Amino acid sequence: MTSRHPLDRPIWTALSGRQAPFALGAGPARRIATDVGVFIAAEDDGPDSLAAMAELVRTHGESWRLEVGAAAVPGTAVVAEAVCVQMIADALTPAPPPAFAFEPLTEADAPAMLALATLTKPGPFAARTHQLGDFVGVKRNGELIAMAGERLRPDGYTEVSGVCTHPEHRGQGYAAGLMRHVAGKILDRGETPFLHAYATNTGAIGLYETLGFRVRTQVTMTALRPA
Repeated sequence: MTSRHPLDRPIWTALSGRQAPFALGAGPARRIATDVGVFIAAEDDGPDSLAAMAELVRTHGESWRLEVGAAAVPGTAVVAEAVCVQMIADALTPAPPPAFAFEPLTEADAPAMLALATLTKPGPFAARTHQLGDFVGVKRNGELIAMAGERLRPDGYTEVSGVCTHPEHRGQGYAAGLMRHVAGKILDRGETPFLHAYATNTGAIGLYETLGFRVRTQVTMTALRPA
């Protein structure tokens, strides 16, 4: 039997490993805490695992799966589904340092991070999402206008996520520069950076490829609610 790649079910790998403190549930299914995110996963597609996942959805509301393949979950209904690409970078393409200043973001920046993510919608972002990993940002006159950081952290891998720029400040190379910094720090730790993008978002995928990311596989995003 071929062993499963840890990124085939990155949510399960993260919430049953390094990020277990953020998990709800202790059996064959886990959901990330509701003030951290919306993600859910099961260890496998066995009936016990799917039943445990359905119970978590009933208890905590809408939850998103993100994995290779996705068996139907009895007791839930699909709110939305989309094909995504999962990309990894074994190395980054050479580039000069960013031509702008940026800084580490701290707990004091949490309200501004949530406000920027709510405005720009880079993906699910809740009140404590920033606690999943390190974030960096660009500020102008004290206002946070761009950021990028880390989300899921399966053993040996860290996801680059939360990449967004205020609409009034786009076109300055902030996203690429911040992503390059975040991914570079992950590589410096001896880990592999990865990310997800909707398969239809060819512009973003093209940008990620210029940084050194390549498509590893397709994954399916499935948003579930109680039936």
